Amino acid sequence: MSDTRSYSSLTQSVQDTSSYVGFANLPNQVHRKSVKKGFEFTLMVAGESGLGKSTLIDSLFLTDLYPDRVMPTAQDRIKRTVQLDANTVEIEERGVKLRLTVVDTPGFGDAIDNTDSFQQIIKYIDQQFDRYLKDESGLNRKNIVDNRIHCCFYFISPYGHGLKPLDIDFMKQLSNKVSIVPVIAKSDCLTMSEIKRLKVRILEEIKAAGIKIYNLPDVDTDEDEEYKLQVAQLRESIPFAVCGANAMVEIGGKKVRGRQYPWGIVDVENPEHCDFIKLRSMLITHMQDLQEVTHDVHYENFRSERLARGGGASKPAETGRGTDQKDQMLAEKDEELKRMQEMLAKMQEQIKQQSSTNLAAYNN
Repeated sequence: MSDTRSYSSLTQSVQDTSSYVGFANLPNQVHRKSVKKGFEFTLMVAGESGLGKSTLIDSLFLTDLYPDRVMPTAQDRIKRTVQLDANTVEIEERGVKLRLTVVDTPGFGDAIDNTDSFQQIIKYIDQQFDRYLKDESGLNRKNIVDNRIHCCFYFISPYGHGLKPLDIDFMKQLSNKVSIVPVIAKSDCLTMSEIKRLKVRILEEIKAAGIKIYNLPDVDTDEDEEYKLQVAQLRESIPFAVCGANAMVEIGGKKVRGRQYPWGIVDVENPEHCDFIKLRSMLITHMQDLQEVTHDVHYENFRSERLARGGGASKPAETGRGTDQKDQMLAEKDEELKRMQEMLAKMQEQIKQQSSTNLAAYNN
């Protein structure tokens, strides 16, 4: 009887093995490949000077992106124009590498007349789209560096009673080019009731102006209840009321990242004090979705518009040298295509010969 049981269990294990193909292991392969390659993300921060943009970014990623920054004086700001400052840093956490590029916009909103002050920012975003389109259309497509803007934190001043005309113009002009996340800066200067009223007012003005801000993706019905609750809380928190801090202060014998005032301490990582944790959670958990929206929506709109105008990536007027180079590239592609066709023909001939040999052996 024992031999019978062992034989039946062996037969069952063979049947289980024969029904297993192995493609359920594919996600692990993708995970290993992604971790080995690393991740890229480009974040733009925009808003008036003095709203704590640099401090918040340093707090979010626990790094110092601007160690040598010199703050301009009031006299320097009079003649200052909008500039774009891109800083790249590689962050590694538990073996996962992130190549983070933060694009700052110093000088935005500092002038007396800020009309069309966002044109430089729009030009920069289009330049990154154009560069990616040019690299994508080239021969070497394996090592494309993605410098497209995946997300834009737009900082709103807490001292007003809503959005300024500059805020509305900026978000309206850029909403079709980048995913905008509105952020109420330095929220520690407002009471909780003031923050609630300001959030409602900002959302009403955004809706009235027809501005498209980043919407969190819908949650599938089979997701965990905890994840559904987290996404719902993040949606309710938009626009995020945040404050940043680089200093460590002590609360009850425990050191936390916060700001110390005569009346108490603001713990930036305490959800009851500000939305810093929620903003970081939104950025980290939906980083892949932000990249997909950039590629599938904003970049495709730019690409379709460029192709509809009758051209690919923008380039200078073609000279004879440029035409020769283009002809050479086409010739190289034709040669490569011929080689692939010849290889395919040889493989088909070998398969035909092998099948005829096997058939002859089978008949004998």
